[in-house]
Amino acid sequence: MLRTLHIRDFVIVDQSEIQFESGFTVFSGETGAGKSILIDALSLALGARSDINVLREGATRTDISAVFDPPDSLHAWLREHEFDTDDALVLRRVLDNQGRSRAFINGLPVTLGQLRQLGEQLVDIHGQHAHQSLLKTSSQRDLLDAQGGHLPLLRLVQQAWQQWQQAQKTLTAAQQNAAALQEERERLEWQLSELERLALKEGEWESITNDHNRLAHAQALLDGATQALAALGEDDGSAQHALNAASTPIRQLLRHDKHLQGVYDSIESARIASAEAISDLNSYLDKLELDPASLAHAEQRLSAIFEMARKLKVEPEELPALQLSWQAQLADSRNAGDIEALEKQAAEARDNYASLAARLSTARQAVSKTLTKHVTDAMQTLAMKGGVFEVRLASSGPSPHGNESVEFLVAGHAGTRPKPLAKVASGGELARISLALSVIASQAARVPTLIFDEVDTGVGGAVADVVGRLLRELGERHQVLCVTHLPQVAARGMHHYEVKKSTAGSSTVSLIQALDEPGRVNEVARMLGGLKITETTRKHAKEMLLAE
Repeated sequence: MLRTLHIRDFVIVDQSEIQFESGFTVFSGETGAGKSILIDALSLALGARSDINVLREGATRTDISAVFDPPDSLHAWLREHEFDTDDALVLRRVLDNQGRSRAFINGLPVTLGQLRQLGEQLVDIHGQHAHQSLLKTSSQRDLLDAQGGHLPLLRLVQQAWQQWQQAQKTLTAAQQNAAALQEERERLEWQLSELERLALKEGEWESITNDHNRLAHAQALLDGATQALAALGEDDGSAQHALNAASTPIRQLLRHDKHLQGVYDSIESARIASAEAISDLNSYLDKLELDPASLAHAEQRLSAIFEMARKLKVEPEELPALQLSWQAQLADSRNAGDIEALEKQAAEARDNYASLAARLSTARQAVSKTLTKHVTDAMQTLAMKGGVFEVRLASSGPSPHGNESVEFLVAGHAGTRPKPLAKVASGGELARISLALSVIASQAARVPTLIFDEVDTGVGGAVADVVGRLLRELGERHQVLCVTHLPQVAARGMHHYEVKKSTAGSSTVSLIQALDEPGRVNEVARMLGGLKITETTRKHAKEMLLAE
């Protein structure tokens, strides 16, 4: 529940800290005193959007903090987001005159989305204009689903709808583009057949280029290798002969001077390397031969590869990668053109949607009966004796919201047929029905704190007393805060705050103070009789406060 609300430099509130109790708390005050500013400030702390217009005149920033006792149901969420689960839960919002907004949970900076997500689990606000939005069938559907706890199921229906529509879109595109896809497949198949006939392997272009270069210069290679062998061989004047001649005397001299060992080792290494080179050249010459047939084959292969590359406008070495790419494109094209597979996917998506939508329809039918009964019963106590409320579910075909439309019907008096709420309800009736729906929906609410911002607009007299009783009863199960202008509602509050507007110099500020019993008598008397309070109105006010 909400424990404390601290407001600084918000609209016409200079600074205020309000302590809250459990049960039913009312806020009253003259018109324009700033009663609804409290709700607006709390909404800001809960993650509502705002702008610099909420800053008090001359202030550089507004700062709102709300302290809650976190319900046990929130501990898992807090641990998941790595927040402390201590005794107090502090939501804070700061907005400066540059339009920059910052949000905090227990002193840690968070996004507005996180602040809003947490706030929705702590407070439910029913605004003073809620009855106007109730005229929209979309709002009626949302209220029904919220009352029945269908929102998780509704999200699944919406996801299934999107998946079905996407699958159907893919299928339709494939059917419409069947000719183009077939033409694309034929083009890819022809190009791949050309490459497959070429049968070019990865790295073959480099290999065949090297082979061709070797075969084309075979005579030069043969002559050069022979000349090198002659220069290295054992004939007089060859490198091998010279190294042998140098090695013998140095080896003999080692007996007299070991310092020649390094020279001898170098000559020996050269002699061994020369011998190995002679052996390698002999092996090379044994294998090397003039091969006009192989040369002709290599030239033919190079020409075929180069011609294919020129035709496809790529480099020869890029042909293997291009073939792999076209094979993948052909596979994708065949899959995209597999009408039978796409039809199966679309049918499965449709069946999944139909199953979820049927579950949603069944759930809506059940809650519609319950809501119809409860609101009809409430109407009997809200000066609509004999009136009937009805939730009509009409088949509308598949949509993201299910297979039916939701519409609220009402008959304000006995003997009349229920008609759409938007067409028959007067302003007062609409306000009363909206209040009944708010109270009934809130009875099922899991959030600990419920706020009603002048939802009693348009009612008065005995009906106002019933409204007060309803809210008082609701306060037995939840923390209920209500901004009201009705003395009958204010008198039912367990706690009462008065909101006053005060002028100091050229500035106007809003003051909020808790009322004691005499203060409550005076405030209820003011609400009964206006600014002039008489003993008669005070007496009436005392009677109202003492009434059970």
